[in-house]
Amino acid sequence: MKLVALADERGMNLVETLVTLAIVSIVLSGFLVALSVGSFGVSVVRERVTAENLARAQLEAIKDAPYITGALPISYTSQYTVTTPPGYHIGVDVSYWLSPTFTTDPSVDPACCGMQWITVTVSHNGEPVFRALDYKLNR
Repeated sequence: MKLVALADERGMNLVETLVTLAIVSIVLSGFLVALSVGSFGVSVVRERVTAENLARAQLEAIKDAPYITGALPISYTSQYTVTTPPGYHIGVDVSYWLSPTFTTDPSVDPACCGMQWITVTVSHNGEPVFRALDYKLNR
């Protein structure tokens, strides 16, 4: 009995091989681009979450501290500072309530109002990442 070959057994030619390699390289390069974009996104989110946690912790430390009066600028951070990881910096700005707005004018009498607007800015490597705002009352 004689067996008949059902398919051509000559193998793949050069054109077929090059087309296959081109398709595989396009798919792999797309995968690598997606992987790098995802990795960058994760690092941005990590930086933002760290900055937000630092800002909230700093605001809580300031709110738990006694109310400080005096001419501006007031330095809550000299006594009530949150420990920051390397590369991060916390800046705190204070302004007094003077109806109908807040002011940072150093000539304002701090006994006038008893309310401060606290702005905490967290920077990473010199670039501002997150800003949190809250108020503090003299109780």
